[in-house]
Amino acid sequence: MTVQSSLADAADKMDKAIAHLKDELAAIRTGRASPAVLNRISVDYYGATVPLNQLSSFSVPEPRQLLVQPFDRNAIGAIEKAIQASDLGIAPSNDGNVIRLSFPPLTEERRKDLVKVVHQRTEDGRVAIRNVRRHHKEELEKLEREATISEDDLKRAEKELQKLTDHHVAEIDEMQRHKEQELMEV
Repeated sequence: MTVQSSLADAADKMDKAIAHLKDELAAIRTGRASPAVLNRISVDYYGATVPLNQLSSFSVPEPRQLLVQPFDRNAIGAIEKAIQASDLGIAPSNDGNVIRLSFPPLTEERRKDLVKVVHQRTEDGRVAIRNVRRHHKEELEKLEREATISEDDLKRAEKELQKLTDHHVAEIDEMQRHKEQELMEV
């Protein structure tokens, strides 16, 4: 393991943590309809658990409405049941061909609850970034103890690792600000 490969690995893992957080935040329902809120829903389809996005297509005809068009009409009941069982809090209506999801406007209390969820998820993201930093800092210190790199190389690598960490934490902060703004928008 070299300093450069360790830093590249750290950057890669931090990027993956950011991507995971983006998916987590996209799944939090705002006042607008977004197909991303359905990403976590799985449907019991002929005895197998299948992600909803593999069984249907989605469209947003209006800002507060989402249409779920199943590829197989026979799956419409199972899809409807899975949506009702989810934590979305939306009652689906089905006309035999498509399932309509109407998103009611969020109440002030619900908005504040969702902001708390956003804070928790972004904090989890920051912790993941810091864990990556800690792990790679330990690796670099091990390289220095084994006399593979000099003390000066260790200091430079630690500074570089800290820059990576700061950059990714700033990205998380920006994502948090954006999501909060989206939630508080009436």
